[in-house]
Amino acid sequence: MQKSLSWITFVTAVTGLAFLAACSPSPAPQPQMQPAGSTMTKGPFGTKEGVQVDLYTLRNAKGMEAKITNYGGIVTSLKVPDRSGQPGEVVLGFDTLDGYLSPEYAKSNPYFGALIGRYGNRIGKAAFTLDGKEYKLAANNGPNHLHGGVKGYDKVVWEAKPLRGEDPALELRYFSKDGEEGYPGNLTITAVYSLTGDNALKVDFTATTDKDTIVNLTHHSYFNLAGKQDILGHEVMIAAERFTPVDITLIPTGELKPVQGTPFDFNSPTAIGARINQDEEQLNFGKGYDHNWVINKAPGELGLMARVYEPTTGRVLEVLSTEPGLQFYSGNFLDGTLQGRGGWTYQFRNGFCMEPQHYPDSPNKPQFPPVVLKPGQTYRNTILYRFSVQ
Repeated sequence: MQKSLSWITFVTAVTGLAFLAACSPSPAPQPQMQPAGSTMTKGPFGTKEGVQVDLYTLRNAKGMEAKITNYGGIVTSLKVPDRSGQPGEVVLGFDTLDGYLSPEYAKSNPYFGALIGRYGNRIGKAAFTLDGKEYKLAANNGPNHLHGGVKGYDKVVWEAKPLRGEDPALELRYFSKDGEEGYPGNLTITAVYSLTGDNALKVDFTATTDKDTIVNLTHHSYFNLAGKQDILGHEVMIAAERFTPVDITLIPTGELKPVQGTPFDFNSPTAIGARINQDEEQLNFGKGYDHNWVINKAPGELGLMARVYEPTTGRVLEVLSTEPGLQFYSGNFLDGTLQGRGGWTYQFRNGFCMEPQHYPDSPNKPQFPPVVLKPGQTYRNTILYRFSVQ
């Protein structure tokens, strides 16, 4: 009998506690510092010439988020954690499609976050010869051709398809017709953005053609790892012993010049602002850094090109690619005419670009690595922007 009474007492106590717990207000849910898993969502971003444009949001399990639109393949936003775990914006851009379509943007055309082609960077005198035939291109950068012309791949609507897999990924496809912007050959391009588990934004390019052509695809985000200030305190390492000096119109002379003893030596981490204002011919030509570095690796080999560290936030950006060259641009032509995300007016040197690529003007420089793509071949290019903290 005593045993039964004890059991009844125990059950009554537990039931009472359960009733009290049920009647008590639930504790407020604690904010989750990192998402539980990787996701991708899609939403409308506007229209371009009557065509629906969408915005895709990719998130990984470590608190990194990328927003990508199928207009120009533009990365409109990229948020990564700082050393305290707080996510923050690290690229320049706009909250709406209208920002990328405005007359002010068209006039300065900084190519914020876009996919670039058919030929990234400059082609001298807006012309090249292939198979004995001269091809004339748009002279949209002084006497030269820049980033694919008047309507390059940064200004077209790509066909988008989310991909299933371990990492959230977005496939973008574009068919570039024979003769578009003066280039020969029907070119079919695929660019796959993925957000990896180790906090890298990865871009995988492939392309095929039905006629001999030239191809040099790249990505053009403007980075600022600190926030709303200039980028001069960022510390840069570039794995290169040589760079390609340019003439006054920023076309390579054809020389591969050693960086040693020049402001272009970033083999040891150096602040962007440490030497950028020196009275030096190459810096004067570009109003700062706007040059191609010859990376210390074999073409086609995926390797580290550059590492950028921002001391106040602790953010680190590593740039890896299969390309032979890296264009480092210090935002020299930002002039305060564009108001971006959050009302930030983008001023001189508020962002920097790291563009893995073949060398500028390669079609006219036979000594440079070749950029010709032939039928039956597949162009491939992988770029990783990998983030961490220290």
